[in-house]
Amino acid sequence: MSDQNAAAESNPYEIRSFPVRRQVDGVDPRLSKWVQAVSFGFHDGAVDEETIEKYLASEEKDGRTATGVYAATSLKGAWDADYPVATYAAHRKTLNVGAGTLLPVHMITAVTVRSSHRRRGLLRSMITADLQQAKDDGLPMAALTASEASIYGRFGFGPATHHTSVDIDAGPTFAFRNPAAANRGLVEVADPVVLQDLEPVLFERIHAATFGSIARQDSYRYQASGYWSYANPERDKAVRAALHYGADGGVDGYVSYKFKGWDEKPAAVEVVDLLAVDADAYLALWNYLGSLDLVGKVVRHGAPVEDPLEWALANKRHYRRTRVSDHLWLRILDTKAALEARAWHHDAVVVLKVTDLLGHAGGVFEVKVAGGSASVTELVHDELVDEPRIHAELGIAELSSLYLGDVSPATLAAAGTLRGLVPGAVERLQTLFGVPVRAHSLTDF
Repeated sequence: MSDQNAAAESNPYEIRSFPVRRQVDGVDPRLSKWVQAVSFGFHDGAVDEETIEKYLASEEKDGRTATGVYAATSLKGAWDADYPVATYAAHRKTLNVGAGTLLPVHMITAVTVRSSHRRRGLLRSMITADLQQAKDDGLPMAALTASEASIYGRFGFGPATHHTSVDIDAGPTFAFRNPAAANRGLVEVADPVVLQDLEPVLFERIHAATFGSIARQDSYRYQASGYWSYANPERDKAVRAALHYGADGGVDGYVSYKFKGWDEKPAAVEVVDLLAVDADAYLALWNYLGSLDLVGKVVRHGAPVEDPLEWALANKRHYRRTRVSDHLWLRILDTKAALEARAWHHDAVVVLKVTDLLGHAGGVFEVKVAGGSASVTELVHDELVDEPRIHAELGIAELSSLYLGDVSPATLAAAGTLRGLVPGAVERLQTLFGVPVRAHSLTDF
């Protein structure tokens, strides 16, 4: 056996990362093959160079870093060794944790492992190294949206928001309990191309005001306008748009949507993107959608679990949830920093024992909340031996799920994943983590 073959057999994989950045002479060849591997992993079609140029332009603005696992050798006739057998990417933006606070967050995406290379620890190698780097860089939180819900709990991620898919009956029976509430301002049709400039401006306003919102990628403005999306890199000429104008004459909301075709019964439109800075714009845009001629149904994915539209309709049964699913998954990397950043609504003092198998955020923490702010102290062993001060124990994935209040401590206790250690501990946590408005994220990544 040659020295080269022996080295490849003893260490058959190498992890490499590189910034998604335009080179002087064009697209980085590493990126081209990395994109093809991602597309293969998500069962999308092969990607041409023009499409990769689109991805590059947006992802460079996001500051994305691409990571691949590369096999040392390849078989004759198969993809060569410059195509990664596993992929991973990350960029950094912000999460709205209440009271106007935008917490820095490490966002993970494009996770694939080629089926012929599974169960070899490739994802574990990538994600543990990446989380450690994020922790070293001072990021208190990591986040992702999961294609498969069974993968990420082992790495300390927990589902922290949910969203729904809904069908809304449209046409002659579409009506509001309070019609005046759905007729404030004006709605007018627009060329979808205007959304490329409107989407970032409107989303910034909504992100700053929406508990649980995570910042969007640059590509959203192209998806909203039908120019391109990762699912459909070609321009979608079926996408239409309407804008809402508020009392001051300015645009404070929009909807983009597409007709699903005459073969569907009843005829339906599907929402591509809907942004509204307030309830007036939100209901007026729905009034527009529900009143479209020749349309019997409006479909929306990513609607909030607690949706004002359901309670605004004259017939509540015209609002049907077809699916409820987890959406934003969080992973606390620094328990003290994360808990102190969050907005709190009830005063309390609790001591939590948090386990973290990766070692980033575990320990025993005293959380004192007063006046909407938390002070968190990590307790050492000597401070715990004289009295049973710990109120409850849980894993970092469970604490990450509790973080935005989307699930209650009582539910986790009943599920056996949170344990109260003193009488009344779960009830105290229930009060502490309660939120007045359910968290909602409008961003997939």
